Amino acid sequence: MKKGLSLYISSLLAALLVAILTLTGVLYSIDCAITDRLYAGLKGPSPDIIIIGVDEETLDAFGNYNTFIRQKCGELTNLLFEDSENAPAVLGIDILFVDNVNEETDAYLADAVTNADRVVNSCNLVYRGALSRQADGTLYYDTDNISFVEMPFDSLLQNNKAGFVNVALAKDGVVRYALDTVEYTDEAGGESHVLPSFARRVYEEYCDYMGMDKISPVLDDTNRFGIRYSGKSGEYSHVSLKSVLEGNVPPEAFKDKIVLFGAYAPGFMDSYISAVDRSDPMYGVEINANIIQNYIDENGWRNVSNGLMAAIMFIIVFVYLVVIRKQKLPVILASALLIEAGYVAVGMLLASRGCVIPQVYMLLFIVVTVGFFIIEMYVLEYLRRRKTLEVFSKYVAPEVVRELTKSGDFKLVLGGEKRNVAVLFVDIRGFTPLSESMEPEEVVAILNEYLSLTTRCIFAHHGTLDKFVGDATMAVFNAPFDQDDYIYEAVATAWDIKQGSKKLGERLYQQFGKHVGFGVGVNCGEAVVGNIGCEFRMDYTAIGDTVNTAARLEANAKAEEVLISEYVYEIIKDRISAEEVGEIPLKGKSNKIMVYRVTGMGAGNEA
Repeated sequence: MKKGLSLYISSLLAALLVAILTLTGVLYSIDCAITDRLYAGLKGPSPDIIIIGVDEETLDAFGNYNTFIRQKCGELTNLLFEDSENAPAVLGIDILFVDNVNEETDAYLADAVTNADRVVNSCNLVYRGALSRQADGTLYYDTDNISFVEMPFDSLLQNNKAGFVNVALAKDGVVRYALDTVEYTDEAGGESHVLPSFARRVYEEYCDYMGMDKISPVLDDTNRFGIRYSGKSGEYSHVSLKSVLEGNVPPEAFKDKIVLFGAYAPGFMDSYISAVDRSDPMYGVEINANIIQNYIDENGWRNVSNGLMAAIMFIIVFVYLVVIRKQKLPVILASALLIEAGYVAVGMLLASRGCVIPQVYMLLFIVVTVGFFIIEMYVLEYLRRRKTLEVFSKYVAPEVVRELTKSGDFKLVLGGEKRNVAVLFVDIRGFTPLSESMEPEEVVAILNEYLSLTTRCIFAHHGTLDKFVGDATMAVFNAPFDQDDYIYEAVATAWDIKQGSKKLGERLYQQFGKHVGFGVGVNCGEAVVGNIGCEFRMDYTAIGDTVNTAARLEANAKAEEVLISEYVYEIIKDRISAEEVGEIPLKGKSNKIMVYRVTGMGAGNEA
């Protein structure tokens, strides 16, 4: 119950964290770097929009920009509208003509614009921060306060067609939004005015000329909409002002087109980073071309509110974590990829319909979650293996544990396997009557000395300590891994135990006047070796007739006697000294077996 509750609480906290990140939009710049590319969907520039640029060719031909621009702009206007049958639908002048500079050229330009009629001038919003009051009367510093508007000089503005050309930069300095209109207060008269953007004013003129209905895009609470770029830098049809004025491009090429006249050279400092290509800046006149096409195609977009996205992300994350927590890693990886792919597909589908959802928070969640599960499972596996090795360090020699650590292929699971093993049993003879005359603390101390001796000898010959049963010890050789010469090592262990017990036996005789010693039995053969028990309590042990026979040999051994089976003797008889005991009956076995007593290690050596 507690584990289940912990699962729900951890899932809830993770979902809340993702929801908070989504709500606050802290990763806005990173998210935009993803969505700008993911949702680009460039459909191609409209052939009905043509840019006439003041490019480097024009500057080289006409000299100083400030001395020729008004005159040449007037000439271009007159040329385009000279033949009304072949005139453009609208001419948008994306160049600021604010103050009077030269009476003659200013008048020439103003007359040309007035006579053409379908010309939209540009103006500039000047922002200066100011103290303002919210609806509840609270004062705040408004950084978007429009101090005044730089309008075209008076005679040029007589046609009353102007729109602001200010570019709306996002928080990361990229142009991905367009302002539709702004409301400002005339400082001189104190009157409130609504001013459309340059792109909107051009669009409205185009609609009037073409007889089209004007469509207003869906705006956010700051009067903006997202720009659905149709073309990258340089992709809109553009010609040089010089080429047009010199007759290289006939005026009828602009018939019924939207013509934008603006700066098209790096020196004007009128280029910006667009959402579709951060490596190649886009001129302001090109950005306006994209915005105008958004109006015509009704193709702008808006962000889904952070509050709604936070709620959606919370639900997705919470449900996913609750469902997936108990699954295996391949299932987690596959499901994570499916969720991310599905989320991206939904995002692209919504973007095609004018709604944009963030992508970074889902991607971040998937990456962190998968990483967490991978690390968690690795850590759990590491801890499980460490626990396994800690358990086996009590059964086998340290070098065996190190070998298990290197190989990394041992698994602590229920079940066993058939293996050829050597089994050793050793018991203390005469210990029970001795313990009756000793204090409990002394009994335990002496017993621990004996068991430490047997353990050291077993580990010295790479055996596995199976168990202690009272004052008896069981060991297995050639398990859990293959061991060279394991039968000889088992007998050598028995002999070392016998030899090592002599000093201890002498000390106990001097102290208590009673003899004690070890009786050892060794047998070899096939046995079932593995973890026996249940999931929460298991022992690594060997079972079978081979084990039972070794136990019976030990039961028949006297103090300081090592008994081995005939099978063991036949395998290592050339390497030990032994004498035949004869056939003896063993408890639980119907047939007698031949038994030998080990008298030394190495042929011809006697005890």
